[in-house]
Amino acid sequence: MGDTLYIGYGYLGAGLGAGLVLIGSGLGIGKLAAAALEGTARQPEASGTLRTTMIIAAALIEGLGFFGLIVCLLAVMNFSKPAISEAAPAPVQQTAAQAAQ
Repeated sequence: MGDTLYIGYGYLGAGLGAGLVLIGSGLGIGKLAAAALEGTARQPEASGTLRTTMIIAAALIEGLGFFGLIVCLLAVMNFSKPAISEAAPAPVQQTAAQAAQ
């Protein structure tokens, strides 16, 4: 039961992390678009500059969202419990006096 609980918590954490990343990036892009539209409404002649700045910022926010999503997906793929290797112990070094005997 311990192994399945370990894996289940891993999936739960990765799912919650992915959800939070996507919610955060969605809120960020929504706030960005609202501010750009408000700026365009107040000063229509600056719409080109505002649009360019908004697209660059939206691309950076989306990139951060995709990065967070990829990190969560990689965490899900690596949630197998690490195997304990039972390798033979390293040989003990002999001193010169022990080797001479």
